[in-house]
Amino acid sequence: MNAPLNTEQWLRVCTVEDIPRLGSRVVERDAGNIAVFRTASDSVFALLDRCPHKAGPLSQGIVHGETVTCPLHSWNIDLTSGEARAPDVGCARRYPVRVENGEVFLALASP
Repeated sequence: MNAPLNTEQWLRVCTVEDIPRLGSRVVERDAGNIAVFRTASDSVFALLDRCPHKAGPLSQGIVHGETVTCPLHSWNIDLTSGEARAPDVGCARRYPVRVENGEVFLALASP
């Protein structure tokens, strides 16, 4: 019997301390940059660095609670789901994050 194929590749991107509290760090990729956010409680989330509204750089937004506010038009994006908060509608792609011993890993789809 064949084992299931692993469709995700975990990539170490930084340490939690490398991400400013209530801020972000950008992971540059040809397929689109990823913004890695750190909340006040040191939770870490990752979204495609493009607001679903007008593609603003979410990495330059303000983090509050588990939300980031886009710097262009103040859309609020939920860091846990990537969904825009009402009344706005849209979704930024979310990437799974794993933190182990202070190291941050992103799950990226295998080619």
